[in-house]
Amino acid sequence: MKERVLDLVFLVGVLFKGLDGLVELIGGVVLLFVTPAKLVGAIGALTAKELSEDPHDLIANLLIHGVAHVGSSGLAFVAAYLLLHGAVKIAIVIALLIGSRRIYPWAMAALGAFLVFQIYELITKPSIGVAVLTVFDAVIIWLTWREWRRGRELRDTWRGTIAWVFHRDAPAVPGES
Repeated sequence: MKERVLDLVFLVGVLFKGLDGLVELIGGVVLLFVTPAKLVGAIGALTAKELSEDPHDLIANLLIHGVAHVGSSGLAFVAAYLLLHGAVKIAIVIALLIGSRRIYPWAMAALGAFLVFQIYELITKPSIGVAVLTVFDAVIIWLTWREWRRGRELRDTWRGTIAWVFHRDAPAVPGES
């Protein structure tokens, strides 16, 4: 049972990484064409209603303060980071979905490099969002290592887990009791 739950967490995590990569890619493209003043105005418009109802709303205030001091060079860095990070995540998810076990070490290395950067960010500019993302990425790296060590491709994990979730005759998981 524990093995199947970990398989499900791995699959949901991979899918989440793919969606997250797509959102980052779109965000990076948008930031390439937005000036800092337009970004501040857009965030102000997006959060105005929420802040009028709750002036202490954590997310709205984080967004407002996050873009308040962004200059053109900072915006270009964030856009480049989002484009690179999003593209790498999408490439990893696509490679995993295609079914090559050879991608596991590359996926772990790429996510590990981003993890190191996130840890640096936590040390220099601590934030709850980066802390949560760092823990999530560490769990995904561990689950990817687990799948690679078990010698399974993502599609095998997918089939067995879906069968388990819908209570069909699922193939046995090696090491499961």
